[in-house]
Amino acid sequence: MATYKYRVRTESGQIQAGMVDAPTMDDAGAALEERGYEVLVLEAFKPKVADQALNFLNRVKPKDIVVMSRTLSVMVSAAVPLVDALKNIANTTENPKLKSIMIDVAGEVESGARLSDAFERHPKTFSSFFINMIRSGETSGQLEEVLSYLADQQEKDYDLTSKIKGALIYPAFILSALVVVGFIMMTFVVPKLTEILEEADMELPVTTKILIAVSGFFESYWYLVIFIAVVAVLVFRVWMKTPGGKLLFDKMLLRAPIFGRLFSSIYVVRFTRSFATLIHGGVDQVGALEIVSSIVGNQVWKKMVFETIQEVNEGNSLITSFQRNKTVPTMMNQMIAVGEETGRLQEVLNRVADFYKREVDNMVANLVTLIEPIVMILLGVAVGVMVSAILLPMYNLSNAV
Repeated sequence: MATYKYRVRTESGQIQAGMVDAPTMDDAGAALEERGYEVLVLEAFKPKVADQALNFLNRVKPKDIVVMSRTLSVMVSAAVPLVDALKNIANTTENPKLKSIMIDVAGEVESGARLSDAFERHPKTFSSFFINMIRSGETSGQLEEVLSYLADQQEKDYDLTSKIKGALIYPAFILSALVVVGFIMMTFVVPKLTEILEEADMELPVTTKILIAVSGFFESYWYLVIFIAVVAVLVFRVWMKTPGGKLLFDKMLLRAPIFGRLFSSIYVVRFTRSFATLIHGGVDQVGALEIVSSIVGNQVWKKMVFETIQEVNEGNSLITSFQRNKTVPTMMNQMIAVGEETGRLQEVLNRVADFYKREVDNMVANLVTLIEPIVMILLGVAVGVMVSAILLPMYNLSNAV
């Protein structure tokens, strides 16, 4: 999908300019002509470096999609024509990129395209989950209800993600600050303090010798330390993009102390809530599972979902593949089994999502409470090591003199 810049003349004779996404230039021209436009200029859009940086800053955030979904739901429920609702959203949104996208979506719908097809033209902004939910509402004739339900679920997902990020920002900031301060201390401060100890003819403790050796290395090869750190980050990012690397990392994440249980509960909430939402929208089980596999965000779960699709196609239960994996909570398997037997799968999935959502909230709250004393202990240990390795030998040296 590429972006093309255009200038057109409308049926009323007005000149309009804008951008459109399409696989090829011919497709872009055909899409504009279908709207009744006379194409005057059509060329590939090549943003400048400054524009690319601006586009990064103006990227469509999850919160923007949540607000747009809720606004569209409210307007459609209030019997506002769909095209007018889309144009109103485009006029009121503060995000320039989303504004451009909504103008394009409104133009597509006005020219006779389905809303889901118009959104599908922007796959980087709207997920397959979002598009398929709207498509199911159009197919079933319940677009108003589906939009409202979709907005509710997106708000819940956004709240959950925000709480998790909020809980992890503090420890991430503290750890990053500790690494930076530690690097500066070991490179510029500690070598100055240990010069006196090195010049003195006295036996030094093991911790002091280790500190002198490490600080000496940092002082002499600080550029190498930075280079190794940058290379390590780049190698890790490349490794994470490989199927094997991502799968191994996700396995380690699920087995990690404390955080493993937290992330396992998060994946349960994502799976059950998304699956229930798609079923509510009228998507069949196999289609819903295929969409959910790309939403969960963990390769272990994605693999299990694909295995579940095979089991369902063979006429087996949904939980057949989940029962073989120890990372899936037993309660989830039991509840889904009950939902299948009673024909109330959607209701059961929502109950499981609500239960594990509360568990995630409790774990996040406990984590936030525990993080502060843990950080204080780490700081205390670091300061204690520095004091014992530098100040105590200097104190002994002064007494000897």
